[in-house]
Amino acid sequence: MSDNLGIILVAAATPRLKVANPDYNCNEMIECIKKCDPHTSILVFPELAITGYTCGDLFFQNTLYSKNIKALMDIAQFTYDYHINTCICVGFYLKVEGSFYNCAAFIKQGEIKGIVPKTFLPNTKESYEGRWFASGYTISQNMHYVSLEGKSIPFGPLVFKDEVNDINIGIEIGEDLQAPISPGTLACLNGAHIILNPSASNELVGQADYRKNLVNQESSKNLCGYVYASSGVHESTTDLVYSGHCLISENGTLISESDRFIRNAHVTYGELDTDKLKFERCQNQAYPSFTPLVYGEKHRPISLSPMAVLTTNHHLKKTYSKTPFIPHDGSIGNRCEDIFRMQTTALAKRIEHLGFPKLILGVSGGLDSTLALLVCYETCKALNISSENIMAVTMPGFGTTDKTYQNALSLMALLGVATREISIKEAVIQHFIDIEHDINNHDVTYENSQARERTQILMDLSNKYGGIVIGTGDLSEVALGWSTYNGDHMSMYNVNVSIPKTLIPSILKWIMNNKFEDMSLKNTLKSIIDTPISPELLPPDSEGIIQQKTEDTVGPYLLHDFFLYYTIRYGMAPKKLFYIASSTFGSDYSKDQIKKWLALFYNRFFSQQFKRSCAPDGPKVGTVSLSPRGNWKMPSDADVSIWLDEIKNI
Repeated sequence: MSDNLGIILVAAATPRLKVANPDYNCNEMIECIKKCDPHTSILVFPELAITGYTCGDLFFQNTLYSKNIKALMDIAQFTYDYHINTCICVGFYLKVEGSFYNCAAFIKQGEIKGIVPKTFLPNTKESYEGRWFASGYTISQNMHYVSLEGKSIPFGPLVFKDEVNDINIGIEIGEDLQAPISPGTLACLNGAHIILNPSASNELVGQADYRKNLVNQESSKNLCGYVYASSGVHESTTDLVYSGHCLISENGTLISESDRFIRNAHVTYGELDTDKLKFERCQNQAYPSFTPLVYGEKHRPISLSPMAVLTTNHHLKKTYSKTPFIPHDGSIGNRCEDIFRMQTTALAKRIEHLGFPKLILGVSGGLDSTLALLVCYETCKALNISSENIMAVTMPGFGTTDKTYQNALSLMALLGVATREISIKEAVIQHFIDIEHDINNHDVTYENSQARERTQILMDLSNKYGGIVIGTGDLSEVALGWSTYNGDHMSMYNVNVSIPKTLIPSILKWIMNNKFEDMSLKNTLKSIIDTPISPELLPPDSEGIIQQKTEDTVGPYLLHDFFLYYTIRYGMAPKKLFYIASSTFGSDYSKDQIKKWLALFYNRFFSQQFKRSCAPDGPKVGTVSLSPRGNWKMPSDADVSIWLDEIKNI
């Protein structure tokens, strides 16, 4: 039995076309429909695709108008005769109450479910739409239906509703997209999750990037999917050139884009995750409250029979980044710079507020403490105070290896911060004696006693020198509860609290390449980045090599950050998350491994909420944050059973 993924396949098509020849254009669109992937839920054709956009005064000719209507009915009949389940959005024009309207028809299984007129008509420079068409805004308030070939069809601002799959669709046409408050925005405020735009945007130098930005911005501000189909090269006539630029966007992210200036018919596919869009909507409670401020009359709902929704039996074309916290569009440098500046800005404010206390932190030679130390160092530079205001403390214990120890010493010396070295071994041994714990029993008590001893040292030093303890734990550790309660779990300000483990190496590399020229410091940072992740609480092996590797115990951070992102950012259910992860990491991990670590993720995420509930302050730098004071509010005693049951039944 397959499971509904909440993902639909959508398509934007640019067919071959002859201007003012509806018969030819109808046949070309039918060919596109025939060749379309049968799993496609929605197929969008360009604006006025039946006649061509550039017919000019020919729009007034009855011969063209009647052929235009006949072609529309032929397309609808074809979808009925051939049992086409795909919803078809096609541009045509319609005469109503003596005026022509530039419209889009929405067809499902032979039935024209509704007709939406264009509202904002371009009428400057090369555009003369106001010469031929009336704006949908001028339609009389009591005009809710039109008669077409003896059938009464809903007309006006509409939202098409698939109530079985809870997917709602709105339409805006061409220039509507550029309105300050667009018809697409109004449709979204009335429940639409996906906006279709049959368009006829001519090509200019730089226009493609402008068009792409418009589509992404519209989908972002409206928390929607957006399917944009534009007229192709065969529309080019007289003074204008058209490129057939088709775009599909999901909440500000471009999913797919066609090449331009293709001479043959082409279809651009994209998979829209409607579950993600609905999750964004339900989190944004300000969104529905905006509706009465901009629009009085509600869009009329038009019911649809269920659309095709992709299942776990379907091979997804949609790809998911293995590292969703790390951008792969060339902007990683800007992302790292922004995060580092946010960390230092936040810490600077806290320091100023407290009267410039000393900054006390433990430095282990690992990724997290290194980033925290560099944040402290950069903050002191920004505030024009000496780096000696930082007290970096290395506290070797039973599991400290020579490599991390030397890296910590080297880093502190090269940065010129005040340093302390305090071994925790004797204190912890005495503590074991006091609580009657066998030192050879390397259990959780053995490990946590070391973490708490280190934290006690830092807290006491902060009292002695008038300082604050800077926390180093990252977002991934917070999610998994991979910290010792009242040990490294606690600090007075945590600069890394919303940065995932998989992103920290990238930030350190950016700092290494952009903030320092000293080769010794660069080499030290490179050595730290290349060191396996470990709390170093268990003794190393006989050759002094790290024996305790975090990922051997809790699983790969690569997977856990993936689970975290899609669970918190989009509320993805375990079955869907397992399927997406299996598709994404199929060459790296077996399905059994993914299932195992996914179950561990949910177990730890739920059971460790009590640690997050009393976490110290720290700056939010991304869309995923687990601060109990801001983004994440969860009872510490929530039951994980239904999540684990869903995983068991995979």
